[in-house]
Amino acid sequence: MHIIFWISVFIVFYTYIGYGLLLYLLLKVKAIIKGKKNSPEPGYTPSLTLIVAAYNEAYCIEEKILNTLALNYPADKITYIFITDGSTDETPSIVAKYPQIKGMHQPGRSGKIAAVHRAMEQVSSEVVVFTDANTMLNKEALMLMCRHYIDPTVGAIAGEKRVQIDDTADATAGEGFYWKYESKLKKWDSELYSVVGAAGELFSIRTHLYTPVEPDTILDDFMISMHIALKGYRIVYEPDAYASELASANTGEELKRKIRIAAGGVQSTIRLKSLLLPFKQPVLSFEYISHRILRWMVTPYMMVLAFVLNCLLVYSYGWINIYGLMLGSQLFFYMAALLGWILEQRQLKVKVFFVPYYFCLMNYAVVAGLLRYCFTEQSVLWEKAKRK
Repeated sequence: MHIIFWISVFIVFYTYIGYGLLLYLLLKVKAIIKGKKNSPEPGYTPSLTLIVAAYNEAYCIEEKILNTLALNYPADKITYIFITDGSTDETPSIVAKYPQIKGMHQPGRSGKIAAVHRAMEQVSSEVVVFTDANTMLNKEALMLMCRHYIDPTVGAIAGEKRVQIDDTADATAGEGFYWKYESKLKKWDSELYSVVGAAGELFSIRTHLYTPVEPDTILDDFMISMHIALKGYRIVYEPDAYASELASANTGEELKRKIRIAAGGVQSTIRLKSLLLPFKQPVLSFEYISHRILRWMVTPYMMVLAFVLNCLLVYSYGWINIYGLMLGSQLFFYMAALLGWILEQRQLKVKVFFVPYYFCLMNYAVVAGLLRYCFTEQSVLWEKAKRK
């Protein structure tokens, strides 16, 4: 029981803290051996197609269009495609007002994956940039991303997601904290070798490396980018190219989104099972298992196991020892999370409790996502989370 307890504690620690510390140390060693590698200067501008898949986004699509057209990139090298399949609001007609943009629309809704596949059939540029309809990019995003393609080993670029948190933030303030930590890990993953997948808010690929994913894929952006990594190309992280979006309207909306992502994580684990064996791409496998697999498939259950075993050990050996200290720490953390939930229900703003609450929410979503994947039919049609 002692050994199992400490193994479970180690896995939880490694997943959320230890992996980051290990990455930091590995990068220090790498810098000593090889020296620090600087990013190329902006100036390399391959031909580019920017694709936005939008479904009933009339409330924000014009802002997205204006933001897109204001991006800094040579006008003779960029093409814009907005695909609005299945939209029943004014989204297609708003897109049609802008002749600079190629609008694609058909009445039936088949999901984002089908829309992206259809748009890719129209692409002839060297690279493609994907971005969501409800996110706004910084003006230099495209220039900063495309500079990395001067390196032939780079197959994709992941931009940064920035969550806007206002003064009235509830427990979704944890979402912003989470993404700041995620951004740091992605930066270090990229510096060591490659980012482990890209998020749909903003990422880019070399067009000729695009592989259509299965029609029932839940995390299409993640799988599109990982297929490129499996071919031996690197996914570079560019934190200065960012997509800004509002936080989820409330934790209920955020939980809905996280559960679907967790279900997609289970599906991705099955489809990328070759990476679980480190023989072919050892560094990528190390990053993938440490950064993704443990979170999606292992650590939430280790948290439960650690708590149960800790209670049994304290029952057997009393409180005045390391096990009592460990259990007291766990109880303090979970009480803080519970208090965060209570404060959210009463709309009180004490953000220090929102981080443990959000942490517990994320791990609950992983368990719920596994159950959803195993026992519920998945749909490729996203039910959008409401934003503030």
